[in-house]
Amino acid sequence: MVLGLLAAAPLVIALAIAGDLDVTTGTVIAGAAPLIYATIGETITEKAGVVNLSLDGSLLLSAMAGFGGAFMSGSVIVGFIAAAAASALVALIIAYASIELRLNQIAVGFVLFLLTTELSALLGGPFVREPGPSVPNLEIPILADIPFLGKALFQHNLSIYGSFLLIAVAYWFFYRTRPGLELQAVGERPESAFARGISVRGARYFYTVLGGALVGIGGAAFSLDQKFGWSEGHVRNFGWIALAIVIFGGWHPFRVALGCYLFGALQVVALKLQPVFPGLSQVLPILPFPTMILTLVVINRPGFRALGDRFASLRKFLASEPPASLGTNFEQG
Repeated sequence: MVLGLLAAAPLVIALAIAGDLDVTTGTVIAGAAPLIYATIGETITEKAGVVNLSLDGSLLLSAMAGFGGAFMSGSVIVGFIAAAAASALVALIIAYASIELRLNQIAVGFVLFLLTTELSALLGGPFVREPGPSVPNLEIPILADIPFLGKALFQHNLSIYGSFLLIAVAYWFFYRTRPGLELQAVGERPESAFARGISVRGARYFYTVLGGALVGIGGAAFSLDQKFGWSEGHVRNFGWIALAIVIFGGWHPFRVALGCYLFGALQVVALKLQPVFPGLSQVLPILPFPTMILTLVVINRPGFRALGDRFASLRKFLASEPPASLGTNFEQG
């Protein structure tokens, strides 16, 4: 999280001219939280060697399911569970098609993207523009009163605090635990992992579904925390941005989080500039999407990655090679 804010610092400081720096930083953090769930979830899935190309549709479906579940039950917890279940089911279909049927993951994912997009519009009709529950704010006592850091970091809600925790847990799991190393072995060299007694099929099923559930939590965070409600195409294109952030973030949780915070800063920039350039009011809301991709391309340039050769401590953070067996089917035995 800190690295992401440092990278976004020039944008955040520029925005401070139009308002308080701590409030602006807090807005960036809040805006990035749903994407962090989605990108970390997809990172886990791809670390296992599976590509979930349905991400954009899964976010739409889970955002609808999350709001619908919360609307009918009156509980945001039920909404998050419904969203996680909906997206996990889509991920399970991808895992089954890849592992059991040996179908092309990209093709299956794209078909599911189209299906889930249409399903979100069809099933979400009764909830369009309906008022519903949202995640309540939860300030952390004492910490919320710290100058600057209090408003920026500790005056949010459990959804946003959870995104902080997820970044740290993902890094710890990937690089400091045996199951995390086994997960990376499954995505890099599944044959070698199988020879060492690791269930490649079981791992791919489990981590694909787990990643899908996290994507669903991201969808619910959009409709129950950031955008407050549901309408057709509610979070359209955010799934493609999430996929781009995972790729150009080098499948590393810190770099992925950095990309999310940069995108959050770009969104705030576009919002602040609308009153300044009213003639561009139709263009500015979509400007963060191409700008974010170009920014991540620059970050992924060979010169940037070469820093890892000069500074060994940065090598793991700057690594950007995809898992060697990403998108391939494993034939056991």
